[in-house]
Amino acid sequence: MGKDRDAQYRSRISGYYKQLMEQSQAHMDLMDKELPKAREDFNEVLKERGVSRRDFLKWTSAMTAALMLPPMFKPMVARAAENFSRLPVVWLHFAECTGCSEAFLRTSYPNVDDILLDTISLEYHETLMAAAGKQAEECLEKCMKDFPGKYVCVIEGAIPMGLNGQYLRLGPKAKTAIEIGREVTSKAAATICIGSCSCFGNIQAAKPNPTNAMGILDALSVPTINISGCPPSPQNFVGTVLHFLMFGAIPPLDNLRRPIWAYGKRIHDYCERRPHYDAGEYVEEWGDEGAKKGWCLYKMGCKGPYTYGNCAKVRFNDGTSWPIMAGHGCMGCTEPAFWDTMAPLEKPISDQFVGGWGVTARVDALGMALTAATIVGVAAHAGLTGAKEHGQPKKSEPEQGSHE
Repeated sequence: MGKDRDAQYRSRISGYYKQLMEQSQAHMDLMDKELPKAREDFNEVLKERGVSRRDFLKWTSAMTAALMLPPMFKPMVARAAENFSRLPVVWLHFAECTGCSEAFLRTSYPNVDDILLDTISLEYHETLMAAAGKQAEECLEKCMKDFPGKYVCVIEGAIPMGLNGQYLRLGPKAKTAIEIGREVTSKAAATICIGSCSCFGNIQAAKPNPTNAMGILDALSVPTINISGCPPSPQNFVGTVLHFLMFGAIPPLDNLRRPIWAYGKRIHDYCERRPHYDAGEYVEEWGDEGAKKGWCLYKMGCKGPYTYGNCAKVRFNDGTSWPIMAGHGCMGCTEPAFWDTMAPLEKPISDQFVGGWGVTARVDALGMALTAATIVGVAAHAGLTGAKEHGQPKKSEPEQGSHE
């Protein structure tokens, strides 16, 4: 009986992925007909940048696994990468520091992700485009006219809603961010929020928030894909666009509309200092012996146990490091209102609630609840890390962050 059930289960899974593959192939065939021709030959670009076919296939395998897809989808990921430059993209800037765009630009070696970002079809990007004023406005209007329902709208920055949007006017026609956002997103095939400012409001929405700034979903009431972080990893954006090219749909999202494949587990789960947390070995002050030995930074305010993201896996600075590896705790920048809820940034949270849960519950019960969901759509399971009492701050030591 058990073997029969296993065989039936495997058969259903195989049939499901076979059907999904057929859908992906049909969608990609449709995109070949509808999307504009590539401005550059992707394979030639790889060759010019010194990326071998073998390296590209390794990247394809890694990206397929990252997207929580079985190996049979590697050819589709490769095909989507080859079509990456054909997807029209409108990139809007609202209330932000342009740090997210900077994160995409600061690359120094020929990684496939970087090449994709270099060849992306940016029809409009205020920071990068040569045109300005009326000419820039014409580029935006032309894209919306030529590719309605086909372009992707990427938004960087929050929208100030106070005084009917008067705090932020842009362009030669002095339109408010609210007007521009509604106009562009209404004709877009998908809206991707880059960075925590556009996802959740971030620092612009921090207390007392005099401009009433907020994220795009709340401001415009349009469905979004949230690539949160301050700044986020470029790989998370690349993977999301690849998924959209493959299936014509957004990837499975968590309750904050972030892609499960990138935000399905906590920083805590992947952290290289996690064994020290479990062993109760903490840095007590900057520069002490624990700091020199790479012990856990929880007592120094690390918010990794409350924060969801893949920073430890993809890292920053050309994939060489990330904040905790460099010696500073996570600030929780992928989470909503982190500037307020995660404060003070260099001390454990002891007398606050995060997301309506006590800190201990946030680390244990909430972390388990959010990551144990089975994803129906493209992937299967988001992953689950069972938090243990061993290594948790003791209830008798409130300064270590224990509060129920």
